Amino acid sequence: MAKIKILVVDDEAAIRDMLQLILEQAGFVIDLAADTKTAHRRLEAHMPDLILLDWMLPGMSGIDWAQKIKREPEFSDIPILLLTARGEEEDKVTGLDSGADDYITKPFSPRELIARINAVLRRFGKGERPAIIEAGGIVLDPEKHLVQIDRHPLNLSPTEYRLLEFFLTHPDKVYNRSQLLDRVWGRETYIEERTVDVHIRRLRKILAEFNRDAMIQTVRGFGYRFSSQPS
Repeated sequence: MAKIKILVVDDEAAIRDMLQLILEQAGFVIDLAADTKTAHRRLEAHMPDLILLDWMLPGMSGIDWAQKIKREPEFSDIPILLLTARGEEEDKVTGLDSGADDYITKPFSPRELIARINAVLRRFGKGERPAIIEAGGIVLDPEKHLVQIDRHPLNLSPTEYRLLEFFLTHPDKVYNRSQLLDRVWGRETYIEERTVDVHIRRLRKILAEFNRDAMIQTVRGFGYRFSSQPS
């Protein structure tokens, strides 16, 4: 089962080390950055499932960076948990208005931090993946690496499997080709966007054998949407 990746952005090395220890003990995979410039490079190289972001940072503040990345389509759906010593209501409102999805005030207990992280991940559908993923009669078992429709196993390539898994876990939302490349192939893979179209056609052809090809919908001028129900 894939582990949740968290990007921790804090300029104090001792706090980064503490957060890394707490989060790795809880089973998360951690990436670290001391400022927003480094954090943006980490973001582009390894797309995280959540960003744990300190408010006060050198250069661009955490608040300003949160606003910036929430305006970028490829990063806008990454949840942000703001970490700060500011506990006044006005500060909390400012943090949430910046685009942060939750807020935790220093000092905090490891238990509270993990609970807050898990709560945000659940809201975004980014918690631990269920043993079985199902939509419209398509059943995917991540542990067995098996996909079935009407109890018939599908013969998928590794890329087709990852693409279908992404669609099944992100239904009813439109993604452009660049976003699909980032999420399915990875940001460090340099291939043309039309490669997405090729794999979409192959996956549709396989699903057509079971009248499920219409679940992958083309959104003209933007990209693709996976419908959670067959037509």
